[in-house]
Amino acid sequence: MLNRRQVLKALAAGSIAVGTSKFAESGPPHELSSRRPPPSQRKFTSRSVEEIIQRVKAGIGDPEIAWMFENCYPNTLDTTVHIDVVDGKPDTFIITGDIDAMWLRDSSCQVWPYLPLAKDDGNLRRMFCGLIGRQSRCILIDPYANAFLPDPQATKPLSWAVDDITDMRPGVAERKWEIDSLCFCIRLAHGYWRATGDVSPFTAEWARAMQLVVGTFREQQRKKGPGRYHFQRRTEVPTDTQMLGGYGNPARPVGLIYSMFRPSDDASLYSLSVPGNLFALVSLRQLSNMAAEVLHDSAFSAECRILAQEIESALPMYGRARAARFGEFWAYEVDGFGNQLLMDDANLPNLLGLPYLGCCASDDPIYLSTRSRILSQTNPYFFKGTAAEGIGGPHVGLDMIWPMSIIMRALTSSDVSEKLQCLRWIKNTHAGTGFIHEAFHKDNPAQFTRPWFAWANSLFGELVVRLSQEHPQLLTAN
Repeated sequence: MLNRRQVLKALAAGSIAVGTSKFAESGPPHELSSRRPPPSQRKFTSRSVEEIIQRVKAGIGDPEIAWMFENCYPNTLDTTVHIDVVDGKPDTFIITGDIDAMWLRDSSCQVWPYLPLAKDDGNLRRMFCGLIGRQSRCILIDPYANAFLPDPQATKPLSWAVDDITDMRPGVAERKWEIDSLCFCIRLAHGYWRATGDVSPFTAEWARAMQLVVGTFREQQRKKGPGRYHFQRRTEVPTDTQMLGGYGNPARPVGLIYSMFRPSDDASLYSLSVPGNLFALVSLRQLSNMAAEVLHDSAFSAECRILAQEIESALPMYGRARAARFGEFWAYEVDGFGNQLLMDDANLPNLLGLPYLGCCASDDPIYLSTRSRILSQTNPYFFKGTAAEGIGGPHVGLDMIWPMSIIMRALTSSDVSEKLQCLRWIKNTHAGTGFIHEAFHKDNPAQFTRPWFAWANSLFGELVVRLSQEHPQLLTAN
């Protein structure tokens, strides 16, 4: 398996198509047979998920879309979920797909589409409880790490992280500080609580982890200096390391939380991520509610609320930009000195996905201005080709569109024709594999990265389920 560094080098040199489809020249297969593992080889099964697959498939008029949905929607459960028991309680470890490690962000997002089913499905509840517990233990190991190993005592990280200059701990696969890693754990816990009413995973251990989350956010406001976190990597890929001794470019401590890496695992240029802080604002308010209603800890609830208010006050002052063509819009990264990075990246949290994460309404004027800008060629990572158009990012190079951005565009659009166009782009760019990839070349979908990327598959499944509920005519007519 290629590691991330090798992928980046090869793509930068233009020397490799990481994925190649046997259907690339002949088009979609005539026989759309299931690409799921046989039932006996599936890692996890849920009767509710199987029922949704059959119900939604029955309403899809396009056999290829139906086939892709059946392959993608259960892919996380089929191939990435590992269930065990720790101290008499369920323990769930979820790999990303082709990398045998668990990202806090990815694992939360991979299972998110199944949350509405959990209330009436005990097997799913067990899986979610195990994941919330495992994420809590991961945070207690190191709140600055983005990815973890199956064995919390393991001392050998991922191959590309072995020589990283940072404070590595046992159990850590990679230690890139990304504000969203902790936010996604809060989102999952809050989403599970709201969906099921079950408070069993919110133990004293979970409470300690959440206290550490807020303490880490406070430390990374950097009001009293840079804090403990630093990160450097010996690499030929500049986006894989941080400058100035691993503490990143300077930024003013204006109340926003610093983040050294983006959700793509690429280094931030400016240390204050706008979508990351918007997401943290939502997450802190969710945690404040849980602290009050589940933990019955009014002091911790107030602490979360006060931090959220600081972030909310700083964001409009430092996070917004203006241009004659677009009016006022959100920047992607800022430094508090007046410097702003005007772009968007395909990975969540990003500017495109703000309504999806509950950061704003889909018709919010600032969001609409931002959306217009980032879905145009004024965004340096918006690519338009003969196969599709969408957002990419530095992670796999220029002209590479992430299907995730096309799916997110559909999920956040109020325009039915735009949703339909996004669905068509997804259908036409899976290169005959029946799965959603990390990225594909804007003119050649057969040149793609990561044939097994469970988060993207889950997100596509979520889109199709939502369309079946809100716009079933798009599926029956497509």
